Amino acid sequence: MVGYGAATALGNTFRKTWDRAVRGESGFRKISRCEVQTRSNVVGEIPDWDPLDYDFVDRKEAYNWNADFVILTMAICQQALADSGLEITPETGPRTACLIGSALNGTDAFRVAMDNYVNKGPFKVSPYLLPNLCANVPAGKAGMALGFTGPVISPQGACASGNHAIAMGARMIRDGDCDFALTGGVDTCLVPEIVQGFANMLATISIGPKDRAWDDPRQACRPFSIDRRGIVLSEGCGVLTLAAEEMVKTWGLTPLAEVAGVGWTSDAYHFTLPNKKTIIRAIAQAIDDAGITPDDIGYVNAHGTSTRKGDLTEVECLRDIFGRRLEKLPVSSNKSQLGHSLGASAAIEAALSVEGMRNGLILPTINHLPDPELDDVDVVPHTARRYAHEFVLSNAFGFGGTNCCLVLKGM
Repeated sequence: MVGYGAATALGNTFRKTWDRAVRGESGFRKISRCEVQTRSNVVGEIPDWDPLDYDFVDRKEAYNWNADFVILTMAICQQALADSGLEITPETGPRTACLIGSALNGTDAFRVAMDNYVNKGPFKVSPYLLPNLCANVPAGKAGMALGFTGPVISPQGACASGNHAIAMGARMIRDGDCDFALTGGVDTCLVPEIVQGFANMLATISIGPKDRAWDDPRQACRPFSIDRRGIVLSEGCGVLTLAAEEMVKTWGLTPLAEVAGVGWTSDAYHFTLPNKKTIIRAIAQAIDDAGITPDDIGYVNAHGTSTRKGDLTEVECLRDIFGRRLEKLPVSSNKSQLGHSLGASAAIEAALSVEGMRNGLILPTINHLPDPELDDVDVVPHTARRYAHEFVLSNAFGFGGTNCCLVLKGM
């Protein structure tokens, strides 16, 4: 890994995100992108996000590509390349792949098309609608803007998509299919139907007058807390630049971390409820693939969505893997600050984990109130912590029962 970029509820760049995360800030507020009729109305919106701010976008381009995940992916791929120092040339371009996963793809563009169809007639549906819905198009458009021509793929692993993309990119480099890979995830899901759909399935927190987030939306997401009551839906994008070891030397790049281990399974159990056995297997596979033991893991970046069942099940799985050592192992959730950006979350969290290793820091789980059921877990409450560590376990689980866990090794 040689670079990364991100846009999150804390900032429209990785650096802004990191700086605010270290300060223990939250990116939540009541939704402004649209109007919704639900108490699940606290979300994570990317601040200062305007497609026209980018030099590769004019008004016509922004109008035609009205699925925000397209231009957002292009921007964050550009950011991740710039951070890595990799220049796309006639030599590197054909050897650079792009794998960007998404859970919901271009739902915002479909909403505009449906409104036009109903209110203005069928001939007002944009001819760009179909490519705006295609999962692979954001990566393909990034290639058009940046000049790479390696394989373009969109791994569809729901909320684990970002980890799937990183894992697949690392394996493609290992197998010689490419020398470089832009890997990650993106979702721009803040439209009324999606917000309402999550609310109706009781996945997102419904905030009433007695909830502590009623007066302070920043407290809406509280993983591992006794009063956790559901996810906070967010938009975001995270992209990590991977490079073959020999290419790092050839092109004078700076190695930041290694994708040391991959573990991926499926639950065959339920479309939303987690399966302990297959999650444990994914974690164990990732650690074994890295050629280490559980004792070598210095920090766990948890999936930690702030749901009653999900957080408890993840801790039960960690207990099985780490035993009594879990009491002294830092485990925190970036979603307490960023919310759940679906297919983007795992990639953003991987980038934050690597930056944490580089700086000897662990980001906190903010908004935490202790839960007696989870009192054996050090969730790094409230503030970032100085802590030197070499290996991170980064967990991601998705609807449909898809699990992908990574072990990242600091350099």
